[in-house]
This record gives sequence, C-alpha cells and structure tokens, in this order.
Amino acid sequence: MEQRTLRDLEVSPLGLGCMGMSAFYGTTDEQEGVDTIHRALELGVNFLDTAQLYGPLTNESLVGRAVKGRRDAYVIATKFNLRMDDAVPGDRSTVGRQDGSPEHVRTSIEGSLKRLGTDYVDLYYQHRVDPHVPIEETVGALGELVAQGKIRHIGLSEASAETIRRAHAVHPVTAVQTEYSLWSRDPEDEILPTCRELGIGFVPYSPLGRGFLAGRFSSPEELDEGDFRRNGPRFTGDNLTANLRLAAKVREIAAEKDVTPAQLAIAWVLAQGEDLVPIPGTKRRTYLEQNVGALDVELTAAELARIDAEVPRASGDRYDAAGMAAVNR
Repeated sequence: MEQRTLRDLEVSPLGLGCMGMSAFYGTTDEQEGVDTIHRALELGVNFLDTAQLYGPLTNESLVGRAVKGRRDAYVIATKFNLRMDDAVPGDRSTVGRQDGSPEHVRTSIEGSLKRLGTDYVDLYYQHRVDPHVPIEETVGALGELVAQGKIRHIGLSEASAETIRRAHAVHPVTAVQTEYSLWSRDPEDEILPTCRELGIGFVPYSPLGRGFLAGRFSSPEELDEGDFRRNGPRFTGDNLTANLRLAAKVREIAAEKDVTPAQLAIAWVLAQGEDLVPIPGTKRRTYLEQNVGALDVELTAAELARIDAEVPRASGDRYDAAGMAAVNR
C-alpha cells in the first residue's frame, strides 16, 4: 500500500480510529476490537489512533494487547489531557481535571507506555489545549520526551491556528488532528491552511460524520443506550431533519458511482491532499474492510465540484456547548 507522510512520519494513507472499541459508541466486544486491529495490518493499515480518555484507559490496553509481538509493524498515536490519577478503568466519572502542565505531560506518558506495552509512542497528542497552561510549556515538556525517546513525534488535537503556530515555534509539530469530513468543513478556513504553511500533517477524525454519512443510523433511537451520539446536536430536532437530507445526497452520489456512502465520504477526504490521513473509527472488521475500499475510489474534478456544490455543511454544532468550548483554542 502506498504510504502518506505526516511531516516526517510515514503511515498508511488510512488510519484506524480505535475509540469505539472501548467507549462512547454503545456496546463493545474487546476480542472483535483486537481482531479488527489485526485485520487492519493484513490490509495494509498500520496507523492506530487511541487515547487515555477512551474507556478511560481501557482502549490503550486493548491496543497494547492487539499489537503485542508486532509492535514495530504499527504506528501508534495516543493522547493525554485529563488527569487520570484516580481514574478507574472504564469509569469516566473518575477522570480528573484538564492539565497541560509539564509535570502532567511527564507522568501521563508513563501510564500510556505501560498500558500499550511499549517503550515508545510514535505520535503523542495533547487531546485538548489547556487554556490555563501556556502551550509553550506543554510543548516544551513534549520536546523533552522526544529527546528521551519516549515519544517520536508531537501532535495537537483541536487546536486553533494561533496555538499551532506558537507550539510549532517551540518544537516541530508533526500532526494536527481535528474533525473533518463532508459535513465538518471548518478546518478549511484556518487550520488546514496553517498546517500546510508550516508543513504539518493533518489527521481528520470522524470522516464519516460519526457513522451518519455512512448510513449506519438515521435516528438516535437506533443507537445503544449510553451512545453519546444520542444527544448530539446534529442528531436531534430540526438539525436531524436537515442532516438526513444531506446524508441522502451522499447516498445518491455514491449509488451513481457504485460505491458505498462510507467509501465516497472517505474518498472525498483523501482527495483533499496527500498531507491528510483520515482515521475512520470502527469496532468491526466488516466496516474496516468496507472503509479500506475507499482507497480504490477515484473522484474526478467534476465529481469533486459536484459534491462541493450539492452536499451542504451539517446543521448543528459538533458537540454540546461544553464540548464546543474545548475545541479550536
């Protein structure tokens, strides 16, 4: 499989978001998650995305179990943010406050390394920017971890263009991760241009609109209890009605091209530039295999222009008010 480069980190052109294997999206099956990670490598997908928060803590352990014995075949990205001093695996109510301090950077990586069963992380993101700690201090500590060999590359998640510039001035940032898809186009305004100006790779998460663009569900009632999408602004009320029309247009264009809606949505993200590596998440091998099929979908200039003209941006915010306050800062 042809590779893509995030600044100076070479990865498969498609990654695998592992969050749903352990948290946020309803029922889970750990063995199926492990099998999905193994299948990913068989298909040429070696870029795995996890985080301390997923579970919390349990997803890193799942990934560690899956890569055991083949660690160097995978490129592992994980993230730190909230304090996990008293966190009970799987119980989000026990997670502590946000902390981007150098001390927390240093202690967080030790927990991740232990759970992942490795002595280094390929890409270590700050999951959300801490507004109470200057980004220069956080990135300075991350740079120390690079020098120590505990992490190989630094990443930021949901950071603003200004924060990206300030961080990059302290230590080269390899990748910025933000939600980006056919219905989440905000990064095109400032984030993506800033990354390209600085030579930073871009990692779009939720390229399938959290499964909605793929047709995995059409109403929050179809989702498991505990699935955080059930109360998402885009999946309720008038927003849902508008977004169903958007999803129908994606299905229409995909059917004309004889591909699945998921493949069309991922192919669109891939077509936005060689410096983008989307990480569609799944907890099942079947969906993984369908998603990888997007790599064989070629979109012509005319098709891309039609998609831009006919597929509107989503109605509603990505998160509730508290969630939105934590992004782009």
